[in-house]
Amino acid sequence: MALRAVYLLRSAHPRHGGRCYVGFTRDPGRRLRQHNGGRGRGGARRTSGRGPWEMELYVYGFPSDVAALRFEWAWQHPVASRRLPGASPRRPRERPIAFALRLLPRLLRAPPWCRLPLRLRWLRPPPRPPLRPAPPPHVVVEERAGPPRPRPPRRRRRPAPAADTPPEEATPPPACDVCGEPALAPPPLRCPRPRCPMAAHPRCLAPLLLRAEPRQLLPLGGACPRCHAPLLWGELIRRHRGEGDDDAEEGAEPEDPAQATT
Repeated sequence: MALRAVYLLRSAHPRHGGRCYVGFTRDPGRRLRQHNGGRGRGGARRTSGRGPWEMELYVYGFPSDVAALRFEWAWQHPVASRRLPGASPRRPRERPIAFALRLLPRLLRAPPWCRLPLRLRWLRPPPRPPLRPAPPPHVVVEERAGPPRPRPPRRRRRPAPAADTPPEEATPPPACDVCGEPALAPPPLRCPRPRCPMAAHPRCLAPLLLRAEPRQLLPLGGACPRCHAPLLWGELIRRHRGEGDDDAEEGAEPEDPAQATT
């Protein structure tokens, strides 16, 4: 899944303390270098000459560029956005960075983003300003430096030479824990708990998790039908697509965009 991040920059210059900038990128580290390099290196007009800039955080997990760009625009223009009815402008003597952080929880709770499996990644070292109200429970808050690790390209395996040993018996497919039918195609959703053998068709598990929200199209989460542990729909889909956890991916250590400079 391509990274689509809406980021928040904070100026570290003594004369421009409290200034911030909201933008969209597919590569946080590269984009921060551009901002610190000025307009001649791809930076924005509003950040040129007001650096150095540090990346406070970014929100990612958007299903499309359009969804991320609309989130960016609403964060930049909260009073004009229809997604934030009743949004008040910046208070007197309130710093722009404090105003942006005050708006972020409201954006995460506003439709349509409140139904998306978004993640918020802090890049600012602690102590961090609290977000009030807190982000929705299904929004995963991360405190690791650097963007998600890219997955290494898969290598094609050469077919093994035929052996004279008899073929092993095929393992029967697991049964769906919701409907009881064999979970053949598509591959079933699995509980992330290692000891839980739950397997379910996506078309079966989604209605089960939507029983408390029958008017919604996609669930946010619910309880595992086998071990009854809490599940997040976004995490199930990520694992189903082979994305898993960023720390579990192999590959080179990513660059920390919070420390990127010219």
